Amino acid sequence: MSNNIAIAIDGPAGAGKSTIAKLIAKKKGYIYVDTGAMYRAMALYLIEQGIGADDQQRISEAVPGVDVTITYENGEQVVWLNGRNVNGLIRTEEVGKMASASSGNKEVRRKLVELQQALARKESVVMDGRDIGTCVLPDADVKVYLTADSHVRAVRRYEELQAKGQDCDLETIEKDIIDRDYQDMHRDISPLRQAEDAVLLDSSHMTIEEVAQAIIGMCDGAQEE
Repeated sequence: MSNNIAIAIDGPAGAGKSTIAKLIAKKKGYIYVDTGAMYRAMALYLIEQGIGADDQQRISEAVPGVDVTITYENGEQVVWLNGRNVNGLIRTEEVGKMASASSGNKEVRRKLVELQQALARKESVVMDGRDIGTCVLPDADVKVYLTADSHVRAVRRYEELQAKGQDCDLETIEKDIIDRDYQDMHRDISPLRQAEDAVLLDSSHMTIEEVAQAIIGMCDGAQEE
């Protein structure tokens, strides 16, 4: 029996999932599985194969030739595409656009879910997203549905953008968040929903540290069982 622990954190946009997941991974020494980076690595492969973003058939045909995994070396995440470190190549605008275009492809999604599940079998992992507890890691040891009031999430985003010196409007941000919630909850493939066995955690009035400690407490409890 494996001693690895899998933590699945789902929830709407702006709930702080990635921030919390990275903090927990750091505190526990687990691997934070950056699913977005994995989709970017897949996108890089497609670009390098000369495949266009709108050529869904060629995208599907290319998928079996891809292997993507994540390791941590000296505290830094390393994304590997077919055995090659692609950290310096996956953050470009071109790769981002291809990742958006290809992420809706069923074959791309199936392959990356398989790779994420394979990683979770080998290592203790923390994953965040929209369907980790419902689809990617349905047998995760700890499942959390992390949410916050839409206004609280909008204020957080507003303050984040302000700190970067970007002009923004709070009302517009909140409307965008509400619209995105609706889209995520009503999409055809793997809609956002709380898994039946997930713990609902509302971070509206909690600090990042308080949320992290609450989830670590669940994790420690799961390890003792």
